[in-house]
Amino acid sequence: MQKNNSMKKIFLFAAVISIVAFACAFQINEPWTEKQLISPAELSKIINDSTAKKPLLYAIGFSGGIKGSVETGPVKEKENLDKFKSALEKLLKDANIVVYCGCCPFKNCPNVRPAVKLLNDMKFTNAKLLNLASNLKVDWIEKGYPME
Repeated sequence: MQKNNSMKKIFLFAAVISIVAFACAFQINEPWTEKQLISPAELSKIINDSTAKKPLLYAIGFSGGIKGSVETGPVKEKENLDKFKSALEKLLKDANIVVYCGCCPFKNCPNVRPAVKLLNDMKFTNAKLLNLASNLKVDWIEKGYPME
C-alpha cells in the first residue's frame, strides 16, 4: 500500500512539473510588465484633472484622438518608429510617457511591441502602455473618456 501511495505522489509531482513546463514553453514574453500598464480610467482621470501633471501621450498606431496626444503614425513602419525615436531622444529618461495604439487587442497589435521595446531599450523609467484590452473605441471612446 505504501509503495502505491509513493507512486501516486511521484506521478502527481511529474504531472504538475509537466504542466508548469508546458505553460512556460508557450508563455509569450511581452516587452512590457504589469507595472508598465496604465488603465484607461486612470489615464482619463489624469487628463481630466486640471491640477495633475500630464504625461506625454503618443498615439503610436493607425488612429489617435485621445485628448493631448501626439500622433506618430503606426510604429510598425520603420519611418514612423524612427520619427518616434527622434521625439524620444529629446526627452529625459524619467519623462512621464504613455503610448497607445487601440487598433485591436494587444495580441494582434503590430504597434505596441515595437514602441514599448524602443522605450525599454532607450532606458525610459516612467513609460506606460495604455491598457486597451479590446480597442480604442470600446475601451476609451464608448466610456466617454476625453477625445480631441
